[in-house]
Amino acid sequence: MSLELWLTFFIASLVISVSPGPGAINTLSSGLRYGVRNSLPAILGLQLGYGAQIVIVGIGLGALLATSTTMFNIIKWLGIAYLIWLGYKKWTQPPLTVDGTPQLDDGPWVRFWQAAFVNLTNPKATVFLVALFPQFLNTRADQAAQFVIMGSTLILVDVGVMLGYATLASQLARWMKSEHHQKIQNRIFGTLFVGAAAMLASFRSH
Repeated sequence: MSLELWLTFFIASLVISVSPGPGAINTLSSGLRYGVRNSLPAILGLQLGYGAQIVIVGIGLGALLATSTTMFNIIKWLGIAYLIWLGYKKWTQPPLTVDGTPQLDDGPWVRFWQAAFVNLTNPKATVFLVALFPQFLNTRADQAAQFVIMGSTLILVDVGVMLGYATLASQLARWMKSEHHQKIQNRIFGTLFVGAAAMLASFRSH
């Protein structure tokens, strides 16, 4: 992959990560509640799910998901149900007891796997990657190496963007000290999760 082509892919990766989606919503919510450092498990979990999507596309299963209505719908509706559940959990989440430090009501592994499933059960990401990769793939060169470069770029860019989201959210946390504001915050993010589920429900692979 030439430097010019990689830079174009890098810009595309940046636009993809900055665009609002289930992963960004999850990171903003985690940053507000736990702070930047304690959001790292969630950010890494997102990358596990993202990496799995990249591998699926790389070995050709992405094309199957894009063309098989049954497989696409199974994964799509699992993702929708999971996002609705996260939205309900956020709506019913009690306010923090604010004492100057984040309160950890979910362990790091819980946050890690929750975030991993947010990306893992998002078939729209798979279909999008199926559409994206061929635009930058040189069929006359080593395809495996190209997939490694593109996949690594996507993940590294996403880590940077998610850290930015978590940092921004943690800075806003100082304005969210009252129980009333926290309830509003929880319900906003609960609604955003459900909204993301609705967007997935309206997405069609064809």
